[in-house]
Amino acid sequence: MSPRLDNGISDPADMQVATAPAVPEQYSPDRLPDTHPLPTDALTGDQASPEAIAEAVEADLFEQFQLPEIPPYDEVGPLDARALSKTLFRRLETLEEGTHEYAYVRNTLVELNLALVKFAASRFRSRSEPMEDIVQVGTIGLIKAIDRFELDRGVEFPTFAMPTIVGEIKRFFRDTSWSVRVPRRLQELRLDLAKAGDELAQKLDRAPTVEELAKRLNISTEDVVEGMAASNAYTASSLDAQPEEDDTEGALADRIGYEDHGLEGIEYVESLKPLIAELPARDRKILSLRFVANMTQSEIGEELGISQMHVSRLLSRTLGKLRKGLMIEE
Repeated sequence: MSPRLDNGISDPADMQVATAPAVPEQYSPDRLPDTHPLPTDALTGDQASPEAIAEAVEADLFEQFQLPEIPPYDEVGPLDARALSKTLFRRLETLEEGTHEYAYVRNTLVELNLALVKFAASRFRSRSEPMEDIVQVGTIGLIKAIDRFELDRGVEFPTFAMPTIVGEIKRFFRDTSWSVRVPRRLQELRLDLAKAGDELAQKLDRAPTVEELAKRLNISTEDVVEGMAASNAYTASSLDAQPEEDDTEGALADRIGYEDHGLEGIEYVESLKPLIAELPARDRKILSLRFVANMTQSEIGEELGISQMHVSRLLSRTLGKLRKGLMIEE
């Protein structure tokens, strides 16, 4: 007689051979919907690849957070990104900041709008900094724009975000670039002079002379003077500092004229006039109905007897022409 398989087992629960690995509470099986079970190999029953599991978890997250299904980010066009962003911002308003759900929706908004960063960064491609660094800095501006954006104001997110992104990139160049373009030889000499100056100051207990610096670095006094001049091109005074030449109160910034952004707006209007005049009559009418009469695309479609989608395409094409014309003038 063959031995009993359960011989020596007092409790059926003891027959369990292995325990399933612990699953984080956030993705525990009782919280995952039946529509998105963790995938397994159809033939062996083994757990699927990490990529397949990630896709299943992401699908669960989108369902769990009541988010629309989003295709690969590089396949999302500007109009779709704008529509999806509105939905995500509405969802973000209902979530508590600091939660996993809030961070997930916020990160999705970042990925969805990275095209804005790349467009802004392309304006600075002629600079010496790597494009990767510029995009990274621009992404910081994008995150700031997402955190500050309020959907109820009625402003499109790209319109709101672009000045913040560009401003962050400009701040990066302002804080890291030389005030005046200086040859690399002098940039390196400035560092050598600074190091030698500190060492000699500690040794002599006073600031070293030009001759002493020249002897220490084995260079001419003319090179030392030239290197010191290069340092002035790198060091900028704070606008909050008080001028040294007089005793009057007030910071240096108080003596500098401010930039009137209204003048910039006038400049853009004047630049747009000839560009708009060259547009076909229907395109000019659509612009007038949209930006002067503040009509929606659906209302414009009813007015002109065309579909809302057709209005959207015409409007996008027209704005693209105007944007291109302004960039050429710049």
